[in-house]
Amino acid sequence: MKATIWHNPRCSKSRAALAILEAAPGVEVEVVEYLKTPPTRAEIEAVLRQAGVRASEAVRKGEPVVKDIGLDVTDDKAVLDAMAAHPILIERAIVITEKGAVIARPPERASEVLQRASRKFSDF
Repeated sequence: MKATIWHNPRCSKSRAALAILEAAPGVEVEVVEYLKTPPTRAEIEAVLRQAGVRASEAVRKGEPVVKDIGLDVTDDKAVLDAMAAHPILIERAIVITEKGAVIARPPERASEVLQRASRKFSDF
């Protein structure tokens, strides 16, 4: 199974989520350092849809850039635009598999999406 993690190596929660993925048997982990290789607005929107969360629920409200740009963190469209322009605003870490995505906060949530992905074969 393949799992992609939008990862910030400076974040302890993101490092913990990555460790969970790397310790999971049979999981091929793709690490995307999203601050170095930012996702597009469309990619952010698609992943948040997969995770079942609104942009306003996945924004790092405490980042100084929120205040600097006067971001209305309740406006999903504005938040998506801001996340694309300032990827530091994307909550971390995000784990994506073919069966869905989760914001891995707490990091143990990374296991949830792995369990969903492994169940796909036992559902038949």
